[in-house]
Amino acid sequence: MVRILRRRSTPRGTDPATTVQTLAVLLQAGAVPMVAWRHIADLGDPHAMSIVERVDAGEPLVSAIEAQGGAWRDLAAAWEVATTVGAPLAEVLRTIADTVRDAAAAADDVRIALAEPAGTARLLLWMPFAGLLLGFALGFDTLEIVTTHAVGAGCVVTGLVLVLAARVWTARLLKRARPRPGTPGMRAELVAVALSGGASVDRALRLVDGTGASRLDDGHQLRTVLDLSRSAGVPAVELLRASAAQDRHTSRVEGRLRAARLSTRLLIPLGVCTLPAFLLLGVAPLLLSVLASTPLPF
Repeated sequence: MVRILRRRSTPRGTDPATTVQTLAVLLQAGAVPMVAWRHIADLGDPHAMSIVERVDAGEPLVSAIEAQGGAWRDLAAAWEVATTVGAPLAEVLRTIADTVRDAAAAADDVRIALAEPAGTARLLLWMPFAGLLLGFALGFDTLEIVTTHAVGAGCVVTGLVLVLAARVWTARLLKRARPRPGTPGMRAELVAVALSGGASVDRALRLVDGTGASRLDDGHQLRTVLDLSRSAGVPAVELLRASAAQDRHTSRVEGRLRAARLSTRLLIPLGVCTLPAFLLLGVAPLLLSVLASTPLPF
């Protein structure tokens, strides 16, 4: 009963990085993994509660974590690799928490950069309908024009088609500019975890490829880092983590560049579709209404 009341009194969600950081602290203090998960679940973390419920139902812990989706799949992969090779779990979780937090911050920067052009594009899509309402506000019977005159009806149909085309075009541009799901550099981080646990390079790569971690990394770049470590006689762990950090930085910069280019690219559907739709839906019916109400000179 106390546990139920506590859960209801603190129905809050936490991001994966915060949960992983808390797990690392509890494990470093000597808590058993499932005991640590239950402590976090008692604090009201919905993902931890779901994981505990799945484990109590007989599902393996790694599968229960992976079922949460998103960044939790990376945590499940790190958990599986660390427990397989015997790497210190608390230290691994601290590293994964920093990685997930850094990747989330980079994705947030990109979303913030995209917010202004995306909002402007959505606002401009309503401009043709605003022109249509303007005719009603000025007292012109544009409704009769578009329902009784073939030219007026054609203008409305063509305008609506252009509005729909602008919406589809703009949505595709926004989707292309958004950051891809996943954590850049996670594959390199997981290989570093496996190597820090004493696994060979080949075994580390097999373990990581067998997990459900993010696949945003360049496999050729990973091999280049490992070859550099072998030829220079330098430990690969630090090189891999440096490479992962560089991947996240590159992802952040590329996301901002995509947002900057989006502001220019959104002008294309504006000029090709939105402005002609405004003329067809707002201006053309208004002109037809004026012509219809003007008596002929003869």
